[in-house]
Amino acid sequence: MDFNKIIDRHNTGSLKWDFIARYFGEDTNELLPMWVSDFDFTCPEAVQHALSQRIEHGIFGYSERPQTYYDSLISWFSTRHQLKLQQEWICSIEGVVPGLSLLVQMLSHPGEGVVVQGPYYGSFSKIISLNGRRLLENPLHEDAETGYKMDLIHLEMLFRTERPPLMILCNPHNPTGRCWSAQELEQLLQLCETYNVTLLSDEIWADLLLPGERFTSVLHLGERWHSRVISATSASKTFGLSTLRIANFLIPAQGLREQFIRRLDAHGLDVFNALSIEASTAAWQHGARWLDELLGYLAENRRWFVTQVNEYLPWARIVPAQGTYLLWIDCKELGLDDEQLKWVMVDVAGIAPSMGNGFGSAGNGFIRLNLGCPRAYLEKALEGLKRIAYMPSKKGHPIR
Repeated sequence: MDFNKIIDRHNTGSLKWDFIARYFGEDTNELLPMWVSDFDFTCPEAVQHALSQRIEHGIFGYSERPQTYYDSLISWFSTRHQLKLQQEWICSIEGVVPGLSLLVQMLSHPGEGVVVQGPYYGSFSKIISLNGRRLLENPLHEDAETGYKMDLIHLEMLFRTERPPLMILCNPHNPTGRCWSAQELEQLLQLCETYNVTLLSDEIWADLLLPGERFTSVLHLGERWHSRVISATSASKTFGLSTLRIANFLIPAQGLREQFIRRLDAHGLDVFNALSIEASTAAWQHGARWLDELLGYLAENRRWFVTQVNEYLPWARIVPAQGTYLLWIDCKELGLDDEQLKWVMVDVAGIAPSMGNGFGSAGNGFIRLNLGCPRAYLEKALEGLKRIAYMPSKKGHPIR
């Protein structure tokens, strides 16, 4: 596939391209969008073919997941991640975030705390606060080599003093791109066991790794932990199927699984989109080669862009990553507050990034850029960023 091909996404209802003005102002439709984490490539041809065939059938009545859906998912995890899944673990729902929200309702009470690690995905904050729970932040520590590491001392203090029933993990981590090691996950789960915390692991980025990196799921660590871990997965991020919403929550513990299924039934979430099923099945069955090519392209995009930033943007410091197609950039050397930083990106660079403060206070002074795009977009973004003058100064000093 030619990932360099420019595909016009305007007038397709694209949040990323058609609704920039909603978030960045009425006069910002000409910005280069590098914010929403979907990529600007067509999905695999095998997925498009499967969808076309299903549409030609012309009947879209109530649908269930056929055995091929389960078989292709189980085979994908076995081949791609050397992870053996049991079919009964698989509970499907329309999206990872809705599933996490239901689990917050199911496994905690109003007023109780739910732990997240900052900088954290903004939707985690939303589903915690809007469900009447308290967000408890366990900030990550930045490490020069790995990018970020867990602060387990602070986490234990939170567990001991707040007694939260629940923690949401992101692995690989959005926005930083950190993939957690087996050792780190075991240390985390030992704390969860000690303080009786259930761990919800959002693993939607699992397939999007940099060369030589390996993804470790909470389910890789053995049956000892099965009573307190739930893994959230989907083909959507991997294959560009975000609007064809179906996600899978892998729940080994029978009691938790039955409780979750009852919660799905209580909300009428026991009917599935026929096209979503078709797309995910085709992607798992036939998308491996396409994904390998994509990962090579994304890795080269990152290598090139990081090299250019290091050479031409002395005010920008890039955080190391092991996965995702996201670039987490420390811009604090510019000496700007977050609102000033936003408008410098918009007015001077002409790009629409994800602003770091949208990921909690640990993201202040950062931006997140989406590298899942043709190289021409990155070249345009770099030229815009070069227009921002490096000026280490006190916060609030204007850019010259």
